[in-house]
Amino acid sequence: MNFDFSDDQKLLADQVQRFLDEQCGSSVVRGVLDGDARYAQPVWQGLADMGLTGTAIPESYGGTAAGYLELCLVAQQLGAHIAPVPFASTVYLLAEALLLFGSEQQRQQWLPGICDGSVKGALAAVEQLQQLHPQQIQCEIADGKLNGRKLIVSDGSIADVLLVLARQGDELVLTLVDAADVHRQPVDTVDLTRDAAEVTFRNAPAELLPAEGGAGWAALQQLYDRAAVLYAFEQLGGAQAALQMAVAYAQERFAFGRAIGSFQAIKHMLADMYVSMKLAESNCYYAAWALANGSDDLPLAAATARVGATQAYQHCARDNIQVHGGMGFTWEFDCHLHYRRSNYLALELGGLSEWEARLVDHLPLQRSA
Repeated sequence: MNFDFSDDQKLLADQVQRFLDEQCGSSVVRGVLDGDARYAQPVWQGLADMGLTGTAIPESYGGTAAGYLELCLVAQQLGAHIAPVPFASTVYLLAEALLLFGSEQQRQQWLPGICDGSVKGALAAVEQLQQLHPQQIQCEIADGKLNGRKLIVSDGSIADVLLVLARQGDELVLTLVDAADVHRQPVDTVDLTRDAAEVTFRNAPAELLPAEGGAGWAALQQLYDRAAVLYAFEQLGGAQAALQMAVAYAQERFAFGRAIGSFQAIKHMLADMYVSMKLAESNCYYAAWALANGSDDLPLAAATARVGATQAYQHCARDNIQVHGGMGFTWEFDCHLHYRRSNYLALELGGLSEWEARLVDHLPLQRSA
């Protein structure tokens, strides 16, 4: 079984890297960090114009139908460049939910806009600042009207349509809500290059995603398994970029007449970062294969990749600061951009402990002889 990417897929990754090198450098990221814009609109539109927002969307809805392996490589480059765009919320979550659970009318309504960049999405699930659980969901839909509140919705203040987990009677359901019909309050998080908002629904018109048959919690977990692979690739890309930044600085920074990379303590630190990154990479590659091939192992592969990539990115981002020494803690150096993004992504779709629990739950039982 070959877990490497094809030459065409690597060519796509190179094209995305060149685009982001030119259009999403540190100055663009810092422009969102320090400015009033909630995301980098030119970068978002550029990604859409390249067909990347429709990478895994069928051609009948305006996508390129390239596939999930290709989408994983796009995610990796977005993570490496700390791209301040609503790509994950829109493509990994909203588009996937529509493809998996939406009606044909809903797909025709929203997917073409996702492909051309005119539609941005967000998932609104969390209502309490703790591990998400079915009993916590109080946001309720009745007679097509949604009422309630969701906390820290990623890309919530810039989204055009919201995917909302809500209660309908005794069941949980996934619904679509036009963002123009809700109240949104922007929220600042640890990563100021990513938009977030508190969203309040007051008799907001809502549509059920009918194909999931009312089993909203099970549908959300299926969506999480798929999105976790793509988030893991973003984290992998970030870990690789943080490691490269640390290595470059260790080679060019001199102390006592020697490059600091020649000191044993720095060597060990960089080696540990490399090991974490490579372990995450192998787990991500297998998860990409499981996602692209619809493998029954996807829940286990996704949890393994998510845990490994979360740990690797946080490790590399943290130790990148240490390699830079006192300069690494300053606003002028870019180390904190990766540190912020690593901690932000670690909480998306649930925290590390939640994914560790999912990993344990999906491990095959070993029978003693």
